[in-house]
Amino acid sequence: MQSAIQQLAEAIQRSPRVVVLTGSGISADSGVPTFRDPQEGLWAKFQPQDLATPDAFLHDPDFVWQWYQWRRKRVLSVEPNAGHRALARLAEVHPSLTLVTQNVDGLHQRAGHREVIEFHGNIHRNHCFDNGHEVRIKGHPEKPPRCPLCESLARPSVVWFGETIPEPALERAVGAARQADLFIAIGTSATVYPAAGLADLARGNGATIAEINPEATQMAALDISIRARAAQVLPALLEEG
Repeated sequence: MQSAIQQLAEAIQRSPRVVVLTGSGISADSGVPTFRDPQEGLWAKFQPQDLATPDAFLHDPDFVWQWYQWRRKRVLSVEPNAGHRALARLAEVHPSLTLVTQNVDGLHQRAGHREVIEFHGNIHRNHCFDNGHEVRIKGHPEKPPRCPLCESLARPSVVWFGETIPEPALERAVGAARQADLFIAIGTSATVYPAAGLADLARGNGATIAEINPEATQMAALDISIRARAAQVLPALLEEG
């Protein structure tokens, strides 16, 4: 593994433009539950795929809101791990690095990463269901508040199943991938589109494709593969650099 880490560190040093795509694996070491993990307590008998949808919210907005309030509290109870912090430091020493995350937990920002393209939104923000107006909320209400502009119910600013990636985030991520010299997928299979398309675009530009993941994935044409957790690899990668 050490030789692969050194190989990736050298690729970073010689690559003017680096794109990093992170998924739930990088937050797993902080204790953030993924959608694949069993739910707990009241939510144990529900599947996230049945709650994180527009239809579920329309059917029972209070119930879906309370589930997200539970998830928000879980996220706020944990801290960024060594992987988050090392990646933020790497961005400081490599200013051209573009970070795209599929995570909604905000841990990259809490670790000190200033510029983050949030592919799936952010669980700590809200907008109204009908018109997309930003809704600022104080405290932890048990029911979704109303939008002050249009009276529509507030919902979490995350991408639900059946929804599309926000256009600004998609455009920025696609633009960065098309110019990448090095593309690194961390804690994600990067096989579900449109996220998988970013690796394809980078590959089409002749970029080196690397992966950091403890489990084998179906990512194709990998140049560098490191089978370990991000919290273990990224600090070591920073030291090599």
